Amino acid sequence: MLACSTVACTGDPDYYDAMTAGAMAAVGTLALLAVLSAPPAATAQPAKETRTMAPAAAGDEELRAALKAHVRALAVEIGERSVLRGDGLDRARAYVQGAFEKAGLKVGEQPYEYEGRRVANLIAELPGANSAAAPYIVGAHYDSVPGTPGADDNASGVAVMLELARRAVVRPPPVPLRFVAFTLEEPPTHATRHQGSRVFVERLVASGGTTRGAVILEMVGLTTPEQNYPFFLKWAGYPIAGNFIGVVGNRASRGFGERVIAGMRQNPALPLESLFVWFNGFVLYDTRLSDHAPFWDAGLPALMVTDTAYFRNRDYHGPGDRAETLDYGFMAELVRSLARALAALTEGGAPTRR
Repeated sequence: MLACSTVACTGDPDYYDAMTAGAMAAVGTLALLAVLSAPPAATAQPAKETRTMAPAAAGDEELRAALKAHVRALAVEIGERSVLRGDGLDRARAYVQGAFEKAGLKVGEQPYEYEGRRVANLIAELPGANSAAAPYIVGAHYDSVPGTPGADDNASGVAVMLELARRAVVRPPPVPLRFVAFTLEEPPTHATRHQGSRVFVERLVASGGTTRGAVILEMVGLTTPEQNYPFFLKWAGYPIAGNFIGVVGNRASRGFGERVIAGMRQNPALPLESLFVWFNGFVLYDTRLSDHAPFWDAGLPALMVTDTAYFRNRDYHGPGDRAETLDYGFMAELVRSLARALAALTEGGAPTRR
């Protein structure tokens, strides 16, 4: 996930053609609409501990161990996974592909070039999947910025995705489902035509394909006693403690988001807060900073599931984003919550792009 202000962010000029002058002029006023679209939050409770705020997960040591093993493989054994230097990005891709295949999924690459270097998204299908049906998508990016082990950003998201995939093989959900590991989400390719999720969405649309909804996992492993918020959300009634998972959507994704949230809330052990924003998040730019934004821009429903990134993680994009700082009980509860959400989804019709 890329850090920038709530109003502006640097990137490929081609990308910012989508932001009109009128939208820019209205940002200060329209950001208040993001607050008005937020659901009422539960009464804030003070944090009682710094980590492991999901004690019910302590009983599932196997899931916690599996999540920790994925994070350690990516953030400790491989470490930095940047396109700018080293072979960490390629090693991470190989690890994720191997983990998918070990779980029983069929994996294909979606390759392209960046500055003369071959990079690739990974697309994983469940055994016996109907490739003609419009699927739901679960995705996470596997790269990092230089200079960080990238445990929370985003080995945590990849780990949760891999364990969801493993569970989906054992107990397939009642809907078409595809898992995608995105490359090049981080700078210098964030918000450019080279961002892996943008390549994926552009090729999906060009081929006449669609998705019933995408769930993008972006930094999902950290809990803290205190939670920060964007300026315009500080007084919206959200919790004081950073012990919840956030679900962020645009207005066009609200129907899909409400169904996913209803399924996730079947697991009472994981607190959840949600926010649906207007104008594809341009009025609150922090809500655009991951791989869900290309789906929004293409008129496809998508959600970002997040621990709120740099509003919670003080080691964001730094050397302190290490495996030992994560809350694996919290991550285990997220796997359970998302598994329930996927199981609760009904097929419905493929959405019309807007």
